[in-house]
Amino acid sequence: MKLVSKEVEKDGSGQVTLIPVEAEDMWHAYNLIGVGDSLRSTTVRKVTTESATGSSSSSRVRTTLTISIEDIDFDTQGCMLRVKGRNIQENQYVKMGAYHTLDLELNRKFTLAKECWDIIALERIVVKCVIVASPGFVKDQFCEYLFQQAVKLDLKILLENRHKFIQVHSSSGHKHALKEVLSDPDLSTRLADTKAAGEVKALEQFYTMLNTEQDRALYGVKHVEKANEASAIETLLISDTLFRSSDITQRKRYVCLVEEVRDGGGEVRIFSSQHVSGEQLDLLSGVAAILRFPMPDIEDEIGSSSDED
Repeated sequence: MKLVSKEVEKDGSGQVTLIPVEAEDMWHAYNLIGVGDSLRSTTVRKVTTESATGSSSSSRVRTTLTISIEDIDFDTQGCMLRVKGRNIQENQYVKMGAYHTLDLELNRKFTLAKECWDIIALERIVVKCVIVASPGFVKDQFCEYLFQQAVKLDLKILLENRHKFIQVHSSSGHKHALKEVLSDPDLSTRLADTKAAGEVKALEQFYTMLNTEQDRALYGVKHVEKANEASAIETLLISDTLFRSSDITQRKRYVCLVEEVRDGGGEVRIFSSQHVSGEQLDLLSGVAAILRFPMPDIEDEIGSSSDED
C-alpha cells in the first residue's frame, strides 16, 4: 500500500490518502474502511441532460465523489471493493444525499476519513518490514552485526521486530538496484509468507500449550480479558475480523485489549482471516492467549464476576 498523505490530529480524527498497488493491499483496505467513515475517490456516473428542444441524452462522466459509507463488499475474485453510501459533498453531477457506489481497485487513489484512527488502523498503513539487499554476503554480515549490537545495547524494538527483516540478493549496492529488488516476484511471495508463517507458528504454540499446560492457554474474550487484568498474557492471538465490527464499542474493546497487552510487555499477533490460521482462530472465538504463568482458577473468577453482575 502506498501512503500518499496522512493528516491525523491528536484526538485521532483525520484522513489518509492511499493507493493499493498489490492484491493484498485490497484486503488491508477492506479492513481499514468502516461503516460511518467517509471515502473520496474518482468514479464514473451516468448523467442525463435535456436540450432546449426537450430531447434528452445521456453520457458517462468521470467525477470525484465523497460518500458517507453504509456498506462494503469485497470481491476477492475481481480484487475490488464496492463501497456504497450517500454523497456528502456538493457535486455538479450527483445531488447531496444521493446514493452511489465507489469501486476501489488496484492503483486507484482514495482518501479515507475517520472520526478516530485507532492503533490497529494506523498499523495497517505503516511499514511492515525492512528489506536488506546486497550482492554476496554483505547483507548477512550487516544483519548479524546489527542484531549483535541490538543485544549489546538492549535495543528491544529491533529485537522484537527481527522477523520483519528480509534479506535478498541485488546486483549492486547502488540506488538503481532498488527497482530490481522490488520488482522481484519472489520477494512479494516472501513478504506475504513472513506474516503467514508467524501466524501459523503462534497458533501451533497455542495448541501445544493447550495440550501440555492447559492452565497457560485460553480463549474467549472474557477469559483473555481476565488474564490481561492479571498481566498474565505472554502472547495474544487475535483475528482481524474483530476489528471490522460495526459496533464501535466492541471494536474499541479489542483495540484496548491489544494496547494493554503491548503496554504490559506481551506480544500481539493479529491474524488475517484470509489465511487458514485466521479461520482456525475464528473458530476459537477469534481471540486466544498464551500465558506467562498458569491461571487454574480463572473459570471460578469469571463465574464469581458474573454472579456479582
